[in-house]
Amino acid sequence: MRAVQFTAHGGREVITYDSYPDPEPGPNEVLVELKAGALNHLDIHTRNGLPGVDLDLPHVPGSDGAGVVIGVGETVTRFEPGDRVALLAGVSCGHCEHCRHGETPLCDRYHVIGEHVQGVHAERAAIPEDNLTPVPEGVDWSTAAAAPLVFQTAWRMLMTRADIDPGDLVLVHGSTGGVGHAAVQIADHAGATVIATGGDDDRLETVIELGAAEVINYNNTSFKEAIKALTDGRGVDVVVDHIGEATWEDSLKCLVKGGTLVTCGATTGPIVTTNVNRIFWKGLSIHGSTMGTPGESEDVLDLVWSGVMQPVIRETLPMSESAEAHRIIEEREGVGKVVVIPDSQL
Repeated sequence: MRAVQFTAHGGREVITYDSYPDPEPGPNEVLVELKAGALNHLDIHTRNGLPGVDLDLPHVPGSDGAGVVIGVGETVTRFEPGDRVALLAGVSCGHCEHCRHGETPLCDRYHVIGEHVQGVHAERAAIPEDNLTPVPEGVDWSTAAAAPLVFQTAWRMLMTRADIDPGDLVLVHGSTGGVGHAAVQIADHAGATVIATGGDDDRLETVIELGAAEVINYNNTSFKEAIKALTDGRGVDVVVDHIGEATWEDSLKCLVKGGTLVTCGATTGPIVTTNVNRIFWKGLSIHGSTMGTPGESEDVLDLVWSGVMQPVIRETLPMSESAEAHRIIEEREGVGKVVVIPDSQL
């Protein structure tokens, strides 16, 4: 078969679409013929190289994908050939104290398909059955591939970690990206009022269509000052911040007393400066969040499958053009997700 892969860390020039050994499913694995995959910033970070992550090379990226079951291991009970499935990329052990309490993203051995182990941007992939979720008939493959990672991540951030309420004011940074555009839809669906940031007026128009009540172009104005004006100095109840260094301190300044910041990443850098006085004096809460539990994932995907929410697809390309797909993500063109299709499926 053919697969997207890289044999060294580096720029987009290390990406190829070449022959790769056919996967053989283990006893608890499902063999899936991929119909579509989708990219996340995680694919860029993995290609560049992550501290502490020592990959077996060549590495196949891809933490989002969907397709049809074409074979199952001997202990698999949830799926059979012909089933439509999508990947839930977070792998947990099922036995540690966190897993036993249902908090699988906190698993002592937690890792992500496509980041720590081989991914699914290939013609076929062998995937543990616990990392697959059914896809109903009528859901197109691009939607099935593009939705899971970002929607499960945004759902856990807002609904579980921040525990938003109807009427809350929620500031969503990076609203034109994958997690950001999912967070806008989830917060709006939950009855919150969404204020969203982004760097392009045209793309922010799409964010308004997704449910944002107000948008802020951070290239034209300080989002901290804009929040102060929009809320008459009150601030917001929740900030969704996966940007990191560039936004951290001003994000904390935007919070009302008793407010919550929730983060799932740091695309501009992980090292931040924090005024601890502000945190204890205002009674602020800061929550980290990674991916989602299987239950959280399926709760939000039910809303996606039924059309209540949807991933925006900014571009669809053959897997042989994955370098271009990486470029679009890196240069932040468009809104939402980039989908890649195995060339054999075109």
